[in-house]
Amino acid sequence: MTDNELDRERARVARLYARLDALRADEARRLATVRSQKVGGNHQMRSERDALARMHEDRLLQLREVDARLVFGRLQLPHLSDEDAEAGFRYIGRIGLRDEDQRSLLLDWRAPQASAFYQATAARPHGVLARRHVTMREREVIRLDDEVFDASLLAEAGAEHAVQGEGALMAALTVHRTGRMHDIVATIQAEQDRIIRSDMRGALVVQGGPGTGKTAVALHRAAYLLYTHRERLGSAGVLIVGPSGAFLRYIETVLPSLGETGVVLQSLGELYPGVNATDDDAAEVASLKGSTQMVDVIARAVKSRQRVPEQAQRLEVNGDVLIVDPALIARAIARAQQSTKPHNEARVIFVNHALDALVNQLATQLRAGGYPVDDTDMSLLREDVRASHDARVVLNTAWLPMTGEKLIQDLYARPEWLASLTPRWTPEKRALLLRSRDEPFTVSDVPLLDEAAELLGNPPAAPEAGQRERDLQRAHDIENAQNAIRNAGVEGMVSAEQLADNFAETTVRATTAERAGADRTWTYGHVVVDEAQELSPMQWRVLVRRSPMRSFTIVGDIAQASSAGASRSWRSALDPFFRGRWDLEELTVNYRTPAQIAREAERIATEHGLPITPTQSVREGDWPIRELTVDPTTGRAAEGVDAVASALADAVRHDRGIDASGTIAVIVPRAARASILAHLTSDFGNEVGAGELGLERPIAVLSAHESKGLEFDSVILADPDALVAESPRGDAALYVAMTRPTQRLTMVKVAPPAS
Repeated sequence: MTDNELDRERARVARLYARLDALRADEARRLATVRSQKVGGNHQMRSERDALARMHEDRLLQLREVDARLVFGRLQLPHLSDEDAEAGFRYIGRIGLRDEDQRSLLLDWRAPQASAFYQATAARPHGVLARRHVTMREREVIRLDDEVFDASLLAEAGAEHAVQGEGALMAALTVHRTGRMHDIVATIQAEQDRIIRSDMRGALVVQGGPGTGKTAVALHRAAYLLYTHRERLGSAGVLIVGPSGAFLRYIETVLPSLGETGVVLQSLGELYPGVNATDDDAAEVASLKGSTQMVDVIARAVKSRQRVPEQAQRLEVNGDVLIVDPALIARAIARAQQSTKPHNEARVIFVNHALDALVNQLATQLRAGGYPVDDTDMSLLREDVRASHDARVVLNTAWLPMTGEKLIQDLYARPEWLASLTPRWTPEKRALLLRSRDEPFTVSDVPLLDEAAELLGNPPAAPEAGQRERDLQRAHDIENAQNAIRNAGVEGMVSAEQLADNFAETTVRATTAERAGADRTWTYGHVVVDEAQELSPMQWRVLVRRSPMRSFTIVGDIAQASSAGASRSWRSALDPFFRGRWDLEELTVNYRTPAQIAREAERIATEHGLPITPTQSVREGDWPIRELTVDPTTGRAAEGVDAVASALADAVRHDRGIDASGTIAVIVPRAARASILAHLTSDFGNEVGAGELGLERPIAVLSAHESKGLEFDSVILADPDALVAESPRGDAALYVAMTRPTQRLTMVKVAPPAS
């Protein structure tokens, strides 16, 4: 590509940035104008002002987030309408831009007309004469790669096309990793684009081996669906679920870079509001907690909190004594249970029926004693009974309001109660659940908490002062928001409810994503589940509750399933919840892992019987796998320094000698993590980090589980045999770990003891 052509393209891109800057400045001026409006005590005008301010804030945020690498492609087409500013060219970018006359300057990559940028081939050009990839560093155009589909262009005099169709893709694949995932919007391949643009109905499973871009496809699909179904998903929201906090930290900048910020990102340990579980149970315990037999156990636990007393109860009400027959409580419990409402909500019915019966009994008793009781006295008697300490004790003993946390803590901490709920379990099986109340919840506890909360419902809360007034104010806010939307001419772009949430009367302006993340009962318009092969049946129950319409993008690789509760096939995992109504798409091209590393990983996986999806790597790779064998009985180990840790440090130095700026993951057995981290920190100081925070450092020490879904320039495996041995599905964990590098893999093995 000549310098002249590069300069021309830079000039065109500069004009697009000038338009972006103008739009930003315009939004900033509008925002400042709206904020400066003096509306006094007129709440309707204040509401409309704040609604407009929020719209301008959101638009301004979007225009800022897409700044880097705004443009990445150009299509040359034979016939374009007069609306296209660049005759014969259609530029593709992160968002759509129009000039002041509403002529198209930049086409959003998600628009239907942009699909040809990803789908065109020499065999099926889709009407495209040539495709150009524009590679940028921030705002600077640094490279152009052309693919020409019309041979006549090559014959034209002065044509300056470079036929380098793979250049942009290969450059993206070999760039240094930074501990943060980059979007692939500029280099989406045809098979990926077809999946990204598939319909939102039902559940779509994207199966693919390591490095096939499953996560990137899922995130870009979320952005595409938000663009295509803005009205529906803007108010209901999109939930993205990942295996760990480290994974979410790794992907969190992708959607904002595509102009989308209104999504909820949660790990499996965060699906229950108020709980952020990071550790999990031992494999046998996690497997039990993840099985659906826990559904019946929790249901019986809730039911057991609705108890008929074994004998008559004595109540004192203002000096009068009532003897309460157990049958009275039993009838009230039966009436409440017939409502099929959750425990805490049904308790209101139970209390009302029990109070009615107690008041009638008291009135009858008073009349029998010669005291006149008429209808006007009944309400006073009801308050007397309600205020009685004895009555409260009897009613609470029979039907006590509970939280999910309290129920699960009691289940674990009371062995006699657990035994009564599980008469067919062995003592050994019950022992797996036993623990003290003060132990923190684990990742496997989260679905049990959610199950309990679903059956219990919200515990009754004391009426808040002024709640009725706030309800009325909310109705006024929605009405004012509707007026603001009509006045601004933005119908369909935002809902009145969204704007009402952000009016000035509220102390905290919560976005849809923030409200959804804090509300256990929120139902999302779409759910994206990454590393879905790891989910237990109980975790699937939680997610299906979050999207009753069962609109899902499910991403994973069955061969990489390493958790105790994982399924062996998509059918066994999904059919119980989606009843066969799900479609499967497969990705077969490995874009991340060099072929020589992928072949060895697949060979080892096949030897262990893993059901891998064979992939074809797009590049061979420049560095063969290094294998180092450590004898733990010799060398520095005799001086008190761990031989494996020392070998890992040497391997880090070796890789840094090849590429000082690359990222390195040291993947270690969980039992050895602390000692290896300490040793590497002593050698490399603050360049080393662990877990989620390790992604911010050049050298990250991770477990195999923490490495799921991530990628690094170099990976160094500590004691592969120990990685396999540390969990029932350790062979899958090793397969995951081996396929994380984009460049180099080193395996530090431990020699077996001499016989």
